[in-house]
Amino acid sequence: MEANPSLLDTVGVGDLVLLDPLSEESLLQNLKERFRHQEIYTYIGNVVISVNPYQPLPIYSPQTVENYRNSNFFAVKPHIPPRGGQTGESGNGAREASKQVMSYVAAVCGKGEEVNQVKEQLLQSNPVLEGGCPPALKRAPSSPGKYMDVEFDFKGQPLGGVISNYLLEKSRVVRHVKGERNFHIFYQLLAGGSDQLLRGLKLERDCRRYGYLGREDPSLPGVDDAANFRAVQDAMMVIGFSPAEVQALLEVVAVVLKLGNVELGSQFQASGMESCSIQDTRAVREICELIGLPESVLEKALCSRTVEAKREKVVTGLSMAQGCYGRDALAKNIYNRLFNWLVNRINASIKVGVLGHRPRNNSFEQFIINYCNEKLQQIFILMTLKEEQEEYVREGIQWTPVDFFDNSIICSLIEDSKAGILAMLDEECLRPGVVTEETFLAKLNQVCASHKHYESRATQNARHVTDTSLAGSCFRVHHYAGKVTYNVTGFVEKNNDLLFRDLSQAMWKARHELLRSLFPEGDPQKASLRRPPTAGSQFKASIATLMKNLYSKNPNYIRWCIKPNDNKEPGVFTDGLVQMQVRYLGLLENVRVRRAGYAYRQGYEPCLERYKMLCKQTWPKWKGGARDGVQALLTDLRILPEELAYGRSKIFIRTPRTLFDLEDRRRLRMADLASLIQATYRGWRCRTHYQQMRKSQIVISAWFRGQAVTPTPRLLPLPLSPGGRGDLSLTRKEYKKYFRSGASATLANFIYRRLLQKFFLGLQSNLPPLVVTDRSWPAAPYKFLANTNEELKKIFYPWKCKKYRDRLTPQRKALLQDKLCASELFKDKKTLYAKSLQQSFQGEYLGLQKNPKYRTLQTAAEGKLVLADTVQKVNRANGKTVPRLFLLTKNHIILADPKAAQPKTVVSLSDIRSVSVTRFSDGFFVLHLNETSTVGTKGDFLLVSDHLIELVTKLHQTLLETTTKTLNLQVADEFSTQFGKGSVAIRIVETAQKNGAAPVCKKRGSHKMEVLVH
Repeated sequence: MEANPSLLDTVGVGDLVLLDPLSEESLLQNLKERFRHQEIYTYIGNVVISVNPYQPLPIYSPQTVENYRNSNFFAVKPHIPPRGGQTGESGNGAREASKQVMSYVAAVCGKGEEVNQVKEQLLQSNPVLEGGCPPALKRAPSSPGKYMDVEFDFKGQPLGGVISNYLLEKSRVVRHVKGERNFHIFYQLLAGGSDQLLRGLKLERDCRRYGYLGREDPSLPGVDDAANFRAVQDAMMVIGFSPAEVQALLEVVAVVLKLGNVELGSQFQASGMESCSIQDTRAVREICELIGLPESVLEKALCSRTVEAKREKVVTGLSMAQGCYGRDALAKNIYNRLFNWLVNRINASIKVGVLGHRPRNNSFEQFIINYCNEKLQQIFILMTLKEEQEEYVREGIQWTPVDFFDNSIICSLIEDSKAGILAMLDEECLRPGVVTEETFLAKLNQVCASHKHYESRATQNARHVTDTSLAGSCFRVHHYAGKVTYNVTGFVEKNNDLLFRDLSQAMWKARHELLRSLFPEGDPQKASLRRPPTAGSQFKASIATLMKNLYSKNPNYIRWCIKPNDNKEPGVFTDGLVQMQVRYLGLLENVRVRRAGYAYRQGYEPCLERYKMLCKQTWPKWKGGARDGVQALLTDLRILPEELAYGRSKIFIRTPRTLFDLEDRRRLRMADLASLIQATYRGWRCRTHYQQMRKSQIVISAWFRGQAVTPTPRLLPLPLSPGGRGDLSLTRKEYKKYFRSGASATLANFIYRRLLQKFFLGLQSNLPPLVVTDRSWPAAPYKFLANTNEELKKIFYPWKCKKYRDRLTPQRKALLQDKLCASELFKDKKTLYAKSLQQSFQGEYLGLQKNPKYRTLQTAAEGKLVLADTVQKVNRANGKTVPRLFLLTKNHIILADPKAAQPKTVVSLSDIRSVSVTRFSDGFFVLHLNETSTVGTKGDFLLVSDHLIELVTKLHQTLLETTTKTLNLQVADEFSTQFGKGSVAIRIVETAQKNGAAPVCKKRGSHKMEVLVH
C-alpha cells in the first residue's frame, strides 16, 4: 500500500492496510470512528469502501472534483471520484456511488460539442435505466446488476461505451412482497403522464386499479414520481430517442400493466376437462387496440395451447392455473425484453467499468447473486495478488507466496457443468416426468452430499447432526463470507422461465413494431422446437462474459458499499449490521491479502520530503540522491533491517507499527521545530525592541546632560491681560520649546523595563532546585509583578517534571506508568493502595526461567508472559483456599497446580466480564466471567493475592492493549457472583486482624458467602 500525508493525517486510519492491530473489532471500530466524523470513504490499498451516510455531504462540489482531478490517487483523502465498480447490500449507496463516478467522468473530461454530447448521454443513461428498476428506498428492493464499460481516447475524452445488464428481477412484475413497490416506471407513468397521454394509453391515474401494482397506496415519503417521470422523458431525448420510440415504449409498458387486469375464470368442457376463459373482455380489448392485434388471437393464446406431436398439431385448453401462469409469463417476458431493448437502444447511441448487484431474500435470485459475489471475490483476490506481484517484480523485491482462502471450490460447487448446483437444476428442468422442488433437492443431496461446502437436512441426518435452523425444504452453501441458507421453493419455476409458443406467435402477429421486434421466435418461418435456455444457464453465460471482460482490463473498485443501519437514518451506525456485512464481504480476508509482505510503500522523493527532519544528515536539505537520503535517514533512526526493503523507486516497510512510529517521531519533531521558530521570532522581536529603546535612552541621556550645563533661561514676565490675569497660552508657548514630546512616557517605560530586567536576572540566580517534590518558588519583589510571578511558577513546575521524565530510563518510565495506572484504578478507593506505593512491581515472582519444573508453564505462556505469582483460590463449596500458580499472558489467564506445575484452567481475556475487590487492605478479588465462555459454566473465580494492586493493574493494561477494552473494576462491600448452581451474594465484613492478614471466607447457606477482612 502506497500512503501519503492525507491518508496518515485523517480520522482513524484512512487505509485499512495500515490498521494495527488488525482484527474484526478494530476494523469495525475504525469504520465507526470515521463514519462519526463523516469520513464515509476508506481505502484497502487502491480499493474504496463506502459507508452510506443517508444524507447529503459537502464532498461532491466542483472544487472537490477539481482537487481530485490532477492529484495522485494517494495524495488526497479517500474519496470516490477516481474509482469505479461497486458491490454490496441493498440500500448501501452503491447506485449513488455509481452516479458520482459518472458525474466525475463528465466533469474532468474536456470540452467540445461532440465530447459534451457523449458526457451528457453518459449522465442521462442512469435515470433512464433506473426508470425500469425498483427504487433503492424504503419499501423497495434491489435493482438489476449492470456493467457499464466507458471507453476513452488517447486524450482522455469519452468516446462512448457499452452497458450490459444482469438478472433483472422480472418476477417482480407480477408479484412483489407487501410493503414494497413494483418497478419505477409504472408509478412514474401514472403519476407524471399527462391526461392526454394516459387516455391514449388507455390508463387511469389511480395505481390501485392495477393488479400487478398490488392495489395499495404506492406513495413514498420524499419521492416525487411525477418529477421523476419528466426527468426520464428529458433523459431519453438527450440520449437520442425519437418521440415515436418513447411513445412505443410507453405503450408496451401500458400493455404489461393491463395484462395484470386480465381475469381468467374456470369452466369445464363436455369431456369433463377443466379449461379457462376470459371473464372481462375490457382489458383484452384495450390491449389489442394498443398493439394492433385481433381480440380472438390474444384470447385464444391466453386460454389454449398448441402441442406438436409427430408433425400433428393438437390444440388443448389450459386450466385456470395454467392460464394464469401463461398470462404472468407473458407479462414478465414483455417487460424483460423491453428492458433489454432499452439497454441495446442506449448502447446504439453511446456505443458506458461500473458493476452493481445487491442481495435480497434467500431465493433463486439471491442464489444467483451470491454466485456472482463468489466470482467477483475470486477475480478480486486473484487480480489483487497479480497487481502486488507485478509491483514486487517491477521494484526488484522478492515475492513471497501469500496464503489465502481460494473460493474456486465454492464456484465449482455452483457452476460445474456436471455436478454443479446449476447443472442439477437444469437437468431437473429438462428431464421428463413430474419435476418439483423436492426432486431437485433430492438430486442435490445425492450429487453434492460429500461436498464440504454443501449441507441439507438429509446430509446432516447422515452425519447424525441436529440443526433445527435448517428446514427440510432448504439447502445451505458455505460461501467465502459465511453460510447462507436457500429455500428451493420457486427454483424450478424461475429457472424454467417458459413462455408458451402460442403467446410468442400472438405477439409477433401484432402490428406494434416495437412489441413485434421483441418476439422474433414468434415468426412461423423461424419457428424452432428447441427448448429456450434456462435462466440459470443464461446468467452463468453472462457471468463468464463479465469475468472475461474484467480479466482483459485494469479495473478500479469501489468494491464494497455498506449500509450502517436498516432505517436509513443519518448518523446512525449499527454495530451488529455492519459487522455482518464486514464478514459477508470478506473485508478482513482482503486486508490480510493486501498487507501480506510489505504493508506500506512510498516513492523515495516524497518519503524523504516527509521525514527528512528526523535526521541531522538529511535536515534541512539532502544533497545526494533520494534513495541514498532515505537509506541514511532510516539507518540513523535504527529501524530493524528486516522491516525494510529498498526497491528501484520505492521504499517498502513491512508492518504498520513501524510506519506509525515514524509518524509519532515526525509529530514530535514538528512540534519542536515550531517551538524553535516561535522562539527565534520572539527573540528577534525583543532584541529589535531593546535596540530601539537603547537608542531612545541615549538620546534622552544626551539631552539631559546638555540641559545640565546650559544656563537656566530667564523667565519672561507674564503679560497681563486687561483683566489682570496672565495669558496662559503665551506661557505654554514660551516654555514648550524646552521640552520633548512624550518624554515622560519614554522615561516611565524605561524604568518599567529596568525593573523587569532586574526581576528576571534575580530570578535566574534564585531558581528552586530541579527536584520534582520541591514546589517552592521565590516571592515577587514588586506588587505589579505578582501575576507574572504566579504564571512563571505554573510554567516552571511542569517544565521541571518534563526534564525529570526525559532523564528516566525506559524501565523506570514503564514502572512509573504502571504506578500511575494503579493510582487511577485504586487511589481513594482501596486502603491497600497506600501500602503498595513503596513496593516496586516485579511482574515475575515465581522464577519460571530458573526453575526447570515450570517448563510446561513457560510453553503455555508462549513467550507473552506479563505476570506470574502465587494466589489462593477459594473453594466455591466451603470457602477453603488452595494455592494456585497465576500466570497472566497477552491473551490468557492460566491457573496451574503448584505441585504438578500443569495448567488446570485457561481463561481467555475476552471472556473476562469484570473484576470485583473490597475497599479494605486485603488481597481478595473476584474474576467475573462471561456465561458464554467454556470456563464460565463453572462460575466466577474467587482469589486472594499478596500483590493485588499489581495484578489488577497489569490485567487492566493487558486487556486494554489486547482487546482495546478497559477493565470493568468494581470496588464494593457487597457484590454478586455466578457459581455453577446459581447466583451467590458475597458480603465483605471488616474485623480486627486475627490469625494472619489473609481473608477468611465462610458459606452462609447455598446463596450467601461472607468474607472476613481487616
